[in-house]
Order: sequence, then structure tokens, then C-alpha cells
Amino acid sequence: MESSRKFFPAIAILLLLLVATEMAPAQARECETASSKFTGMCMIQANCDHLCKTEGFKGGDCRGIRPCCMCMTQC
Repeated sequence: MESSRKFFPAIAILLLLLVATEMAPAQARECETASSKFTGMCMIQANCDHLCKTEGFKGGDCRGIRPCCMCMTQC
């Protein structure tokens, strides 16, 4: 009987951790890919964003040392 009292708090904490990890929402990762239609250097963010949306992506940004249009989507 005494040994079961020693393990009860440990079992309770383990169950709480298990429930907490199951209830936590999964975070969606974002992946990037270069736009297939954008040509030249990317200078205006709005143009890149619009073009990526027409290609079916979530949006886009100008990225890099020599800026190119990178489209974003959820992985």
C-alpha cells in the first residue's frame, strides 16, 4: 500500500503531460520555392506576392542578396 502512494504523484504528472502534448495544436511549417513566372530582380514585394498568389501559393516575398521572388506555402 505504501509503495502505491509513492508512485501516484509520478503517474498523475505523467498522465497530465500526455494529455497536454495531445491537446497542443500542431504548428504548420512554411516552405519556400522560387516563382516559376517571375523574371528579373524582385524589387517590389506586392508584385511578388500577387504573382505567387496567381500561381496558387499562399503569398510571396523578395529574398536573397540578389532578390528573387520566393513563394510560400504550408508544408
